[in-house]
Amino acid sequence: MNESNTARLLTLPNAGQAALSIRAKALIFHDAKSLRLLRQVELIAPSEANVLIIGETGTGKELVARHVHAQSGRSGPFVAVNCGAFSENLVEAELFGHEAGAFTGAQQARPGWFEAANGGTLFLDEVGDLPLPMQVKLLRVLQERQVVRLGSRKPIPVDVRLVAATNVNLEKAVQAGHFRLDLYYRLNVAPVELPPLHQRPGDILPLVDYFIEYYRQRLDIVPPRLSAEARVELANYSWPGNIRELENVVHFALIVCQNGVITPADLRLPGRVATLGGQGAGLPADGFEAIRAGLRQLLDDDTPELYERIENLVFTTAFEYCRENQVRTARQLGISRNILRTQLKHFGLIGDSTADALAAADA
Repeated sequence: MNESNTARLLTLPNAGQAALSIRAKALIFHDAKSLRLLRQVELIAPSEANVLIIGETGTGKELVARHVHAQSGRSGPFVAVNCGAFSENLVEAELFGHEAGAFTGAQQARPGWFEAANGGTLFLDEVGDLPLPMQVKLLRVLQERQVVRLGSRKPIPVDVRLVAATNVNLEKAVQAGHFRLDLYYRLNVAPVELPPLHQRPGDILPLVDYFIEYYRQRLDIVPPRLSAEARVELANYSWPGNIRELENVVHFALIVCQNGVITPADLRLPGRVATLGGQGAGLPADGFEAIRAGLRQLLDDDTPELYERIENLVFTTAFEYCRENQVRTARQLGISRNILRTQLKHFGLIGDSTADALAAADA
């Protein structure tokens, strides 16, 4: 992991040789929310507490885990394992190792990832994907601090700091019976919530500048200039794919831009801002992108009864737009008049006594 002098930039080691993936290759702490997160991470790092990093795909969970290890003072290696990458039959041997002859094809003994990380940090990404039987065995290893290889009865002591990560709500997984409550408590000693990129807008443009320079060097081109309009679009986009999506957008823009200037057209953002007739404020070219951005904000705000209120808004707005004409409203929404009347009555937009009269007037 490389860090800037201000400890605000984290990057994957050998990022230039890393295969394209959904992982974030860089994480910048510039936004006030990100700087608070960095301070929290650096307070947690020197302890021996297990860490649970919660965040969407592409937000930089592995980079945070690597920073925890770098700041921990542990002399052993950092080992990253994706729990969702192994079949249920192989995950035990991968984590805990196996002896020769433990299963078909096991021609020689092999240490698992816990032994490989001895003295250092083991990062278990997508820990929520572990099968329930493996969750029991992982809990035992964390409690006893020793592993038993598959096909053996001899315990092997391990000194491992565990950092786990997930992009799913483990509390809901516990309630659904998909994740053990005792393991959740064991992992969630020091939780770190990594916000999606749109919740830390101050990081967006510094990340853009970083990836412009990164890919400019790889493409061996003169540094392009980012137009003011492009900067506005990048800063205002919702980034549902987080840092990984931003990296892809910048990489593509450097390939297609002309005359040394990156313009909004080079970004190819879904629902990108476009001006109408060259005048007036920009409007989303795709209304669904604007709706999605608004919905994400409502979800972030934990808006109560969200589904019911959105459904109410759809029918109320459409009915008003169509001047309370049921036939036109049903046609606009792409539903039958029977379904429409049921919803209009449900939301108090018409009464039972007026439904038939309105239907006759529509005809």
